[in-house]
Amino acid sequence: MLKSPLTFSPVMDPRTAADPLTFIFNGGKLLVHEASLALPRAETTAAAGFDERHLQPVGMLGQRYCQTGWVEGDPAAPEGYAWRGLRSLFGAVDEDLLAVAGRASQLAEWARTHRYCGACASPMERVAGERCFKCGNCGMSAYPRISPAMMVLIRKGDSYLMAMHTASPSKRFTPLAGFLEAGESIEEAVHREVYEEVGLRVHNLKYFSSQSWPFPHSLMIAFTADYLDGEIRIDTNELSEARWFGPNDEWPERVPHMSISSVLVDAHRPGG
Repeated sequence: MLKSPLTFSPVMDPRTAADPLTFIFNGGKLLVHEASLALPRAETTAAAGFDERHLQPVGMLGQRYCQTGWVEGDPAAPEGYAWRGLRSLFGAVDEDLLAVAGRASQLAEWARTHRYCGACASPMERVAGERCFKCGNCGMSAYPRISPAMMVLIRKGDSYLMAMHTASPSKRFTPLAGFLEAGESIEEAVHREVYEEVGLRVHNLKYFSSQSWPFPHSLMIAFTADYLDGEIRIDTNELSEARWFGPNDEWPERVPHMSISSVLVDAHRPGG
């Protein structure tokens, strides 16, 4: 499952390093070598039109300092390089590096969108020692955005409910999921989303696990729950289909455990 490697530690202030790992993004896509998928070195980032003033510290991956930044507009990649979406790199690059890339993408986008104060439009400045931009004019502070989202696999006897989400890029049956509303607890969001999306009521919520998901800045918090009452009635704005999967049904195909969704499903798949 995509998660921060044990060898990673965050860094809040920029450092000087002889051979840093530099993650450069444009429109959410990462600059990598076409053949090797390696990250670019300094001479390549300069050719891509990268402004070093946009560099932000990410952390240490083992002994390698990691930094991130962005290029605006629609620049052509330097010769031999390409802009690649992070999803397209699943299974193609080292999982630890990809996890740090996910963190780097969120920090680059936070820095790109907070160069100016959202309250008074004055330039923002990075605060030493923490992940924060602060306005020198009005004092407003801006931290990286994290959007919590619930995920739940509902059990009814020996069957589990999964749905096809209309916005899903994979078009696979997965557990129900949705973002929290302001003022909600995670548990309240589970009950609300389940009722809104499929018309069911649940109880006996149990925490399963969580995962940072950089598309673009989510925190997925997964649960299991038991069916209480109701008949399936889908919200067609969110779902195209929802149904129960029992031990004699053909479950969604197994996929690599990059997301918490596949881990949650496989943990309850008949036969393990």
